[in-house]
Amino acid sequence: MEKHNFTQGNILRQLLYFSGPILLTNLLQTSYQFIDSLWVGNLLGANQLGAVGVSATILFTVLAFIIGLNNAALTILSQQKGIGGPSGIKRYLNAFVVLMTVTAVILGAVGYFFSEQLLRLLGVPATMLADAKVYLQINFVGILFLFGYNFISTVMRALGDSKTPLRFVTVAVLANIVLDPLFISVLNGGIAGAGYATVISQGLAFIYGVVYLSRNRLAPFTAPTLPTWTEIRLIFNLGIPSGLQMAVISAGSAAIMSVVTGFGSAVVAGFTAAQRLDSIIMLPAHALGTAVTSMAGQNIGAKNWKRVEKIAKYGVLYNLIIMVSIGIIIVLFAEFGIRLFVRDEVSVAFGKQYLRVIALCYPFLGINFILNGVVRASGAMYQVLILNFLSFWVLRYPLTWLFSAQLGETGIAVGMGASFIISSGFAFLYYRYGKFRKKDLFKEA
Repeated sequence: MEKHNFTQGNILRQLLYFSGPILLTNLLQTSYQFIDSLWVGNLLGANQLGAVGVSATILFTVLAFIIGLNNAALTILSQQKGIGGPSGIKRYLNAFVVLMTVTAVILGAVGYFFSEQLLRLLGVPATMLADAKVYLQINFVGILFLFGYNFISTVMRALGDSKTPLRFVTVAVLANIVLDPLFISVLNGGIAGAGYATVISQGLAFIYGVVYLSRNRLAPFTAPTLPTWTEIRLIFNLGIPSGLQMAVISAGSAAIMSVVTGFGSAVVAGFTAAQRLDSIIMLPAHALGTAVTSMAGQNIGAKNWKRVEKIAKYGVLYNLIIMVSIGIIIVLFAEFGIRLFVRDEVSVAFGKQYLRVIALCYPFLGINFILNGVVRASGAMYQVLILNFLSFWVLRYPLTWLFSAQLGETGIAVGMGASFIISSGFAFLYYRYGKFRKKDLFKEA
């Protein structure tokens, strides 16, 4: 397992080789919604495509706490890897398995029974409500599968292995490619068919992941036992603010969607198509942020702060090179990308304009991922929560609302782009002058 040790060796090479499989894994994960959107948009129409978009926004909001537990797992387990010795990793793995299973079941049940109320709070157009409710409820039924295999991937990354998760996601995507057209068209399942195809695919990936890790003993999983209070307390001390971070982000996204829905179904469909492309465009920055968190976490556990600084510097440099290049490509091919998802001319016109305005602001959002990833690796989750609150609720939502009120739908992209630039400044200031370097998770626990 020395090849998974980031406390020594060439940082540039490690960052490149470790983030590469994460990028591919994230690309495959994103393809769930990408494939669903392609089939729904082309076979069922713009209205159903918008229903998928608003459903995904709410799903991400309600499931934020479980995503937060995954972020806490990455921090705790990567630091334990840096400290050395398998006993700490084994204890915290057990604790995470128990807590995440219970939480997933509770959130799945609550989300299923209150789907319509959540959609109405978002102001979903009446023409989309029924389809959005069906798609959302089906996804809530499969929540345990979704976060089960995502948690397994998080564990492997914390231990320095970003290649093994590719196996699990590949199984899910291949199954989804086959099941999507089967359920949507052949079996005439409509938008419900897209939801069933995704949930079944994720279930297959989860089962395969559990079997593969058990047979190859890649992580020290054990039969579940009740975790100790010390373990629970540390997990919740990190998991609650981390979950709130995701809630702030996703609720902010929902608030922005409420601005978009005010411009009608055509703009909602165009925005949904643009967001599908956004989810792919930002994958390199997401991958670098995850890689930086794991690499920095191991070195923080080993008390090697000089190496942490180098990891952050190289992460920002890689981000700028990659995201500027992608931004230029998006400016040139925005219309082609939007037309992959929707054919309505009003929707295409809005989506194209949105992407061209916001494209060159992507590098600034990537800076947030990198620098906040280092802070998160230290366990300073409340500080990252505040940074995300500033980014979404002090900057992104107000600026989007303000500029859209003045400029119409064009202002949506202007406001969001401006928030990317300003929030990257906040992230840098805290990274440079914040006190996160004084955190000592296991001493505090």
